[in-house]
Amino acid sequence: MRVWFNGSVLDDPRDPVIGVDDHGLTVGDGVFETMKVVDGQPFAMTRHLDRLVASADGLGLPAPDLQVVRHAVDAVLDGYPLPLGRLRVTYTAGPAPMGSGRGSGPATLVVAADAMSPAPAAVAVARVPWVRNERGALAGLKTTSYAENVVALARAAQSGASEAIFANTVGDLCEGTGSNIGYVIGGEARTPSLASGCLAGVTRALLLEWAEVVEVDEPLAVLDRADEVFLVSTTRDVQPVHHVDGRQLEAPGPVTRRLQETWSARAAKDVDP
Repeated sequence: MRVWFNGSVLDDPRDPVIGVDDHGLTVGDGVFETMKVVDGQPFAMTRHLDRLVASADGLGLPAPDLQVVRHAVDAVLDGYPLPLGRLRVTYTAGPAPMGSGRGSGPATLVVAADAMSPAPAAVAVARVPWVRNERGALAGLKTTSYAENVVALARAAQSGASEAIFANTVGDLCEGTGSNIGYVIGGEARTPSLASGCLAGVTRALLLEWAEVVEVDEPLAVLDRADEVFLVSTTRDVQPVHHVDGRQLEAPGPVTRRLQETWSARAAKDVDP
């Protein structure tokens, strides 16, 4: 692992650097982006940094200086051999008094990169009883407040699944803990709209541009009649689902396979589409 923190690359990436009063640590007052690194190059970095700015704005944080962020990314990746890796940019409100109120200190910026194993060829998912609040203050923002996802993933793991699937408050299919979800009905690939409260995933957005995928909001139970189910995210690309709550599915099915092929062909043409 290599880490850049507030101005320089650390000699030891595990050196203690975050203050105990950092608001990102104490109350999750921060935003982040994760990018896939291929042959030392971050994929779709411009789109990810645009979303970092949007998430910071939605949380009420000052806009991160993207020139500084890009410099930090270059510093972390320079000379660091990563055939396949994960790059994370974390931006928090910085030091603050105890409690929910923010302080007046400078924001904290951390960029870290590490090697990553290829995503599994297919995965199992499980629906969880909790919901995403599509009308909540954090709806659609990529924040560091991830405890809800930790609990949901633990619940999914109990049933042998590696991703948990949420509905929203009206019972419509929404998203996974770290992925957008898609499914196939009668040969048509579908995915929930952003109105569902799901994150505006970068991989999701590119797939909508590159392939025939329809945005539609339907009840969570649509997964019971889906012919195929797939997940999309920066570390998964287009990933087939072979079981939904124990129901076996073809993985990949023919539509998902075509989406994978389209993704691979288009992503190979441009590292920053």
